[in-house]
Amino acid sequence: MQLAFITALGVGGATIIGVLLGFLFQKIPHEFNDVVLGFAAGVMFAAAVIGLIIPSLNEGNIWVTLAGILSGAIFLNLVDRLTPHLHHITGMDQEAHSEKQSQLNRVMLFVLAIAIHNLPEGIAAGVGFGNENISNAITVAVGIALQNIPEGMVIVSPLIIAGVPKLRVFFIASFTGVIEIIGTMVGFGAVSVATAILPFALAFAGGTMIYVVSDEMIPETHSHGYERQATYALIFGFMTMLLMDHYIG
Repeated sequence: MQLAFITALGVGGATIIGVLLGFLFQKIPHEFNDVVLGFAAGVMFAAAVIGLIIPSLNEGNIWVTLAGILSGAIFLNLVDRLTPHLHHITGMDQEAHSEKQSQLNRVMLFVLAIAIHNLPEGIAAGVGFGNENISNAITVAVGIALQNIPEGMVIVSPLIIAGVPKLRVFFIASFTGVIEIIGTMVGFGAVSVATAILPFALAFAGGTMIYVVSDEMIPETHSHGYERQATYALIFGFMTMLLMDHYIG
């Protein structure tokens, strides 16, 4: 319980670190943002496979794992029908909206989308602690935390440009990290109460992470002309998690 709570704070705190970096670099070049986000995508993809899907196979059977992956993807697909995609607004190009109120509404929808996506990511971090292999849970948590840093960075600029005071920007952006803390504890609590759902829960969390990588992160990194750099960054991110799992797991 204590380790899960500390991990929840670390996962959510990574978003806050990204927010603080966002204040320092309010105009992030597309190339830098795409490379960092590509690296984070590779980290998340590896974490989903190594820390969630493989343990799900070890704990249950192939059909439970497949059902969990598909259910996780469908769940986030339904969420995406209600909220905007990450690549719809990055804070870099603001020419399309002249009225502050219209712009602010769009930015707040973006923040809401990030917050909603962070809930299943937090659950993914939490359910891993229901497995006896704590190293896998830590692998997933590190992967999510690394992804949260650039995510926190891209929230800051659109809010400031929309005219939101900086102190309020900090609290609004940090709220998305708090959602992840809540999700982590929910995930941990669910599998602690009913360990029978652990294989499905692990696969479900893995499916949500793969969906985010494919539907949100990769398209965003390939939309500004730096797809080659982003692709190699994704590969290096994947390799980094393999190295961590080999030497730490």
